[in-house]
Amino acid sequence: MKTTLKLLTVVFTIALISCGGKEEKKKETFTFKKKTTTEQSATPKAENSPASKRVDLTTKGVGPIKSISLNDEIDQKMVTHGANVFKNMCTACHRPNKKFIGPPPSGILERRTPEWVMNMILNPEVMVKEDPLAKELLIEFNGSPMANQNLSEEEARAVLEYFRTLN
Repeated sequence: MKTTLKLLTVVFTIALISCGGKEEKKKETFTFKKKTTTEQSATPKAENSPASKRVDLTTKGVGPIKSISLNDEIDQKMVTHGANVFKNMCTACHRPNKKFIGPPPSGILERRTPEWVMNMILNPEVMVKEDPLAKELLIEFNGSPMANQNLSEEEARAVLEYFRTLN
């Protein structure tokens, strides 16, 4: 009889607990209605894109290269030399057509000036410290700074010519 009484008490308690307190609580929500403005934002949409995709054909960067002119015709001898330099010095961090540790150089001259590219190759430490775009690239690529390979201007120019052939 004592076990039956205990069993009935347990069942009754479970029934009370499971049936009671089913009151639905209102969820507190926070809504914010943004006011529409008639003015357009001063920040261009390009600022929202990653630095590696952003186009900046005005900045020349910080370094020894102030001006460079590219011929319409690509110098194949220079391309071959540049491809060899790239293969030997740059492929630890860069792949020609895909993101690796660093950005891919394909199409770089559609997004950057030749001077900026050469200054980045020749002067990466100062570029990352002083050039806003290089700073953003450093952040985008997980803080992996570009190593200074101590290339000569001739080698950097050959690498630039090689980059012109990448699409």
